[in-house]
Amino acid sequence: MNEIIAIIIAAVLSWLNFVLIDTWMGLPEKPGVKGADVIGRSVLKRGGNLAGGFFQGNIVCSPDASAGTLLASAACYTIGTPEGGLIAALLVYIGNRLCADPGYAGTTGALTITAIIFATSYIGIGPADFIVGMVLAIVTIQGLHHPLASKLLGKIAKKMGRHTTLT
Repeated sequence: MNEIIAIIIAAVLSWLNFVLIDTWMGLPEKPGVKGADVIGRSVLKRGGNLAGGFFQGNIVCSPDASAGTLLASAACYTIGTPEGGLIAALLVYIGNRLCADPGYAGTTGALTITAIIFATSYIGIGPADFIVGMVLAIVTIQGLHHPLASKLLGKIAKKMGRHTTLT
């Protein structure tokens, strides 16, 4: 498969993996830690969406599905087999417990992307493509324009019934 196409497909799959899991697990509803609250309210002050800001803050402050997705991709690449993703899931689980994070978004993200990497390896998309794809996916949420990204995340949260009720 063409490497550029493989990276684009991996980026889309990675983006969907971590955004849907993190939203489903409730990241837009409330800040899990103080830092996520500060980030969410800062994004709101700059014209963004509070739920999307909480989402962004939560993924910065603890290992959620974005971290799980990236770590599993790197571990699959490093070890050379999908078992690397299982090791990454264990490490993310431990990281969640160390952060006193009550959820399992990071572990879930690591496990689901491991299955996705395994499945897509049959069509020529490998772990390296997912590492690059996940970095691109994170950049769309955290690196381009926080208020605009938070509005998109807020719309997704609203559709999934996970929008914040906080003000």
